[in-house]
Amino acid sequence: MTDGKYDLTRGGISNKLILVALPIIGTQLLLMSYNMVDVFLLGMVGSQAVAASGMAGMYMWLSNGVMLIGRMGAEIGVAQNFGRRDEESARKFAVFSMYMGLSCGLAFALACIAFARPMIGFFRLEDAPVTQSARNYLSIVALGMPLVFVSAVIAGIFNGSGNSRVPFLMNSVGLVTNAVFDPIFIFSFGMGVEGAAIATVIAQAAAAGLALLALTRKKDRPFARFYFIIKPEARYFADILRWSLPIAADSVLFTFFTLIVSRLVAGFGAGAIAVYRVGTQIESLSWLVGIGISTAVTAFIGQNYGAGAWERIRGCCRIALAWACVWGTTVTVLLAGAGGALFWFFLPDPGLLGMGGSFLRIMAVCQIPGCLEAVSAGVFRGFGRTLPPSVVSVSCSALRIPIAYALAQGVLGTDGIWLGITISATLRGLWICLWFLADVTARLQSFKGMGLFMARGLKGKD
Repeated sequence: MTDGKYDLTRGGISNKLILVALPIIGTQLLLMSYNMVDVFLLGMVGSQAVAASGMAGMYMWLSNGVMLIGRMGAEIGVAQNFGRRDEESARKFAVFSMYMGLSCGLAFALACIAFARPMIGFFRLEDAPVTQSARNYLSIVALGMPLVFVSAVIAGIFNGSGNSRVPFLMNSVGLVTNAVFDPIFIFSFGMGVEGAAIATVIAQAAAAGLALLALTRKKDRPFARFYFIIKPEARYFADILRWSLPIAADSVLFTFFTLIVSRLVAGFGAGAIAVYRVGTQIESLSWLVGIGISTAVTAFIGQNYGAGAWERIRGCCRIALAWACVWGTTVTVLLAGAGGALFWFFLPDPGLLGMGGSFLRIMAVCQIPGCLEAVSAGVFRGFGRTLPPSVVSVSCSALRIPIAYALAQGVLGTDGIWLGITISATLRGLWICLWFLADVTARLQSFKGMGLFMARGLKGKD
C-alpha cells in the first residue's frame, strides 16, 4: 500500500494536488517536448519531412485512445481501492489492466504494419515522396507500440496510487534518449524521417524498461509484490471495460474526426499539413497541462471517493477550477500575442509564417474552455463516471467536421478550418463544465449552491 506521502485522503488538499499534479504536468510537457524534438529537427530537413511525420503522427494519436483501455482501468481501480484500503483489489486491477494494455498494443501495432499503405493513403496527398516517408515512419514506430501501452498502464498504476513522480522519470529518460538519438539517425546517418522513427522506438524501449523496474524494484512502489501472472477474474475486467471503454471510444472517435479534418487540411497542400502539425504541438501547451491537472484530480477524487471524504472532494473541485482558469488565461494571452514568433521558432519557413500565426491566434479563443473541460472530466472519472465527458466530447467533436468544411469554402480557406476547430472545442468545454456543475456537485452533501461554492474561492480550509 502507498505510504502516507502519497495518501491523498489525508493532508492539505492544495499540497496533495500539487504533489500529484506537478509531476504529471511535467510529464505532459515532456511528451510535448518529445514530439517537438522530432518537429524541430525534421523542420531543419524541410516542411515535407514535417508533413510526413504529421500524417503518421495522426495514427500515433489514434493509438492513445486504445491505450486508455488499460491505463484508465489501472488509474481508477488503483485509486478507488487504495482509498478503501483494499490493496489486493488494487493489485488485481493493476495486473488485469496490464494484460489488456499489452493485448491492445500488440493488435494496434500489427494493424499499423499491415495497413500502413491505406492508412496513409486516407489523406489523399498527391506527393509520392511524402506519402512513402509517412508509411515508413508509421511502420517503424509501430514496433514500439506494445512497449508504449505497457508504460501507459504502469503510469496509470503509479498515478492512481498518488505517486506521479515515477511516470515523470520514465518520460524524462525517454525524452533524453530521443534527443540523443534523433540527430544521430536523422543527420549523421542521413535517414531523415525514418531515422526519427527509429530514435522514437529506442526511446520508447528505454522508458518501458525503466517503468518495469520501478514497478517491481523501486523503494516506494505501490505494491510490495507485483505478480504478472494471476488467474483472470471476470468482474475486474468488466469494471475496467466499464470505466475505460467510454474514454477510449471518445479518444478514438476524436482522433478519427481529426483525421477527417486533417484530410481537409491536406487539400491545401503539404505546407498546410506542416502548419497543422506544428501549430497543434504549440497549442498543446494548454491541454497537456490540462491533462496533468485532470489526471491529478482523477487520482484525488478516486481515493477520496473510496474513502467517503466528501468535503475533501468539494475542496479539490474548487481549487482545480481556479487553477484551470489561471492557466487557460495565460495560454490565451501567449498564443494571441506571440503566436507568430512561436511558430517561426519551430518552422522558420517564410511562406508558412502567416498561416501558422493565424492558426495560433484563432486557437487562443478556446484555451480557457479547454482547461475547464479537463478538470470537469477528471472529476467525473474519479467517481468512475466516464460516460458524461465522453458523450460531450464525441458530440461536439463530430460538429467540427461540417463546421470546418463549411467555413473552409471561399475566402476563409485554412482559417475556416481553424475556426471550426475552435468553435467545437469551445462548445465542448462549456458543455461539460455546466454538466459537471449541475450533476457532480450535487453529490457533495456539504455543498449548498454554486454561488456559495464559488464565493468561498480559495479561502476554504485545505
